[in-house]
Amino acid sequence: MKKYIAEFIGTAVLTFMGCGTAMLVGCDAANGAGYLLTALAFGLSIVACAYCIGNISGCHINPAVSLAVLMNGGMEVKDFIGYVIAQIIGAFCAALLLMAVFSLGGVEDMTGGFGSNGLAGVNGSIGAGILVEIILTFIFIMTILGVTSKKAGHGSFGGLVIGLSLTFVHILGIGLTGTSVNPARSIGPAIVAAMNGNGDPLSSLWIFIVAPLIGGMLAALVWKFLNGSEDAE
Repeated sequence: MKKYIAEFIGTAVLTFMGCGTAMLVGCDAANGAGYLLTALAFGLSIVACAYCIGNISGCHINPAVSLAVLMNGGMEVKDFIGYVIAQIIGAFCAALLLMAVFSLGGVEDMTGGFGSNGLAGVNGSIGAGILVEIILTFIFIMTILGVTSKKAGHGSFGGLVIGLSLTFVHILGIGLTGTSVNPARSIGPAIVAAMNGNGDPLSSLWIFIVAPLIGGMLAALVWKFLNGSEDAE
C-alpha cells in the first residue's frame, strides 16, 4: 500500500507543478519562455520525486514507465495495476487542486484547458500527434531503463538524469502536443477541463493514452534486445 500511496503523491506533484506552471505562463509559439518554464517544471518535479519516493516505489509516476518496467521483469502484474490506478487518481486530484487554486484566486488559465494535451501544434493531425508521443516517450523511457540498469552506475545522480530527460522531451513536444509521454498526466487534466467546460479535451485523450503506452512498450522491447535479460529496477 505504501508504494501505491507514493505513486499517488508523486503523480499528483508532477501534474500540479507541471500543468500548473503551463496554466500560469502559457504555452504558445510566441511565448518561448513559457515552453522552457513548463519543461523545467515537469523535469524538476521528477527530480524532486525521485529523491523523495524513489526508494519506496521506484518513482514511476507514469503508466508508460510502469508498463516498460513490467515488460522488463521489474514488477508483477498486480503491482502494475495498483500503480496505474494510483497514478491516475493522483493526476486527477492534482487537476482538481489546480481548478480550486485558479478559481479561488481568480488566476487565468493561459492554456485554456488545465494544461491538457491537444493537437493544435500539429494542425489537428492524429497521425502526427501519435508519432510525436511515441517518439518522445521512447526516448524518455529508454533513458529511464538505462539509468536504472544494474550496469549504469549512476548512483545518486539517476533522478537528476531522468528529470533532465523529461525536460529535454518537453522542449520539443510542448509546441506540438503539449507533451504527454504519460497517460496519467493527460487523463487527470483532461477530465477536469471537461468538467469545467474548457473545450473538448476528451475527444483526443485516447491519443495521449495509447501513444505513450506504445512508446513505453517499444522502449522495453528495444532495451531487452540491446541488453539481454537484465531486469529494470
